[in-house]
Amino acid sequence: MDMRLPHLYIHEVLLLLFLATLISQASPRILCSHPLQTRTSESEKPTSGFGRGVNIGNALEAPEEGAWGVYIKDEYFRIISEAGFNIIRIPIRWSAHAEEKSPYKINDEFFGRVDHVISKALEQNLTVIINVHHYEEIMLDPQGHWERFLAIWRQISEHYKNYPKNLYFELLNEPHGALTSDLWNALLLDAVKIIRETNPTRKIVIGPVDWNSVHSLKNLSVPDDENIIVTFHLYTPFEFTHQGAEWVTPSPPVGRKWLGTEEERKQIINELDIAAQWAREHGEIPLLLGEFGAYSKADMNSRVRWTYFVAREAEKRGIAWCYWEFCAGFGVYDPIENRWREDLLNALIPKENTYYVSAETEHGEITGSGWYYKGTYATIKLKKTEFDSLIPITFDHFEGLNLDKDIILDKGTVKVYVDGPREVKAIWRRNYTKLAAVLIAGLTIGALLFFCFKRLKRSKKRIKPDIFDAGV
Repeated sequence: MDMRLPHLYIHEVLLLLFLATLISQASPRILCSHPLQTRTSESEKPTSGFGRGVNIGNALEAPEEGAWGVYIKDEYFRIISEAGFNIIRIPIRWSAHAEEKSPYKINDEFFGRVDHVISKALEQNLTVIINVHHYEEIMLDPQGHWERFLAIWRQISEHYKNYPKNLYFELLNEPHGALTSDLWNALLLDAVKIIRETNPTRKIVIGPVDWNSVHSLKNLSVPDDENIIVTFHLYTPFEFTHQGAEWVTPSPPVGRKWLGTEEERKQIINELDIAAQWAREHGEIPLLLGEFGAYSKADMNSRVRWTYFVAREAEKRGIAWCYWEFCAGFGVYDPIENRWREDLLNALIPKENTYYVSAETEHGEITGSGWYYKGTYATIKLKKTEFDSLIPITFDHFEGLNLDKDIILDKGTVKVYVDGPREVKAIWRRNYTKLAAVLIAGLTIGALLFFCFKRLKRSKKRIKPDIFDAGV
């Protein structure tokens, strides 16, 4: 870009000064915000009879338990049960603990560890789902691992054949890659036959290819078996739920919000409707939303809104669900503080007569977001109301207030009456006065320098040396 001063005439300079003055006197621009959609916070009981669950992820599906930061503690199952969950999904990497060659024996010590975990979960009257998780080799070479996969399930089914009926088997997490629909349909049929030899009535969970995508349900062949449950996963939109995820390449950038707009909600509704319609067309087959969650690098308000919406919409359709996950990157529980992340927990299992108050701001920090009982007040407070710079930003007002019920305490602080879900956003204005003054000063100095240069140049032209005087 050419930054040299243009050749201005005096009337052009005066015109620019006049325009700059008008800019400085103009009304400051108000930063607009999108009104958030409201929703009911009343708890809707699942109609499927299957319930609400959570995954204990990053533990037994790691190469070794603890390698990904999670070691399953016995008390976790009591904590989960007391919070109101009735399902526990335990992802397990059996392939890391089974022999590579026939007979593909599973390590006894690992079996013992899984036994212990299952027993602690069953003690809390939880429905327990164990699966084959992270069997990456079969995704790359299905034929090469066909017999090994079946041998693993033969051992699991034999080992747990006398366990209570609330232990469920999920054949394979998120089949994908070279494991196409045709291959997967054939393999799952073989696995179901093997399990039925020792577990004739145990619930078996199966899901479609393409990472358990709802869009691939149409390609799933379901065995003629009344004890089959079909699972799918939901992480829509991926750019929101996996923002900043280190294991994704390229990782979606951090900062994407989920505001619950009509378009955002429609994305999720469409996927759940696909699953519900498919189930109706297949004899009302029971459905399980086996995984859904938003990574911790997303802002908490958005995570709460998204999680609440997905869970309630699933329940409306009679779909049981398991949140991903308990205490790692998506975690609803803080294993360091040994406490629930209450905002997320309440999004999954809302307390009666509680509503979520969302406080948003584009600048600085704001406090007050959270779940509140009906009839109470939430105090929303900005930590700063001004940010000085070349274009200062000043807090202007809160959007979303009910002036008949809410109380304005001071600039940047308001008490919001909780009579339903409330969404309040701080609106800021930009003050261009300082920028206009800098522009005026710059233009003025530039103009003065220009005219001084012009006068100096003209003066030099008038002073001509007399070559005849040089020799006198």
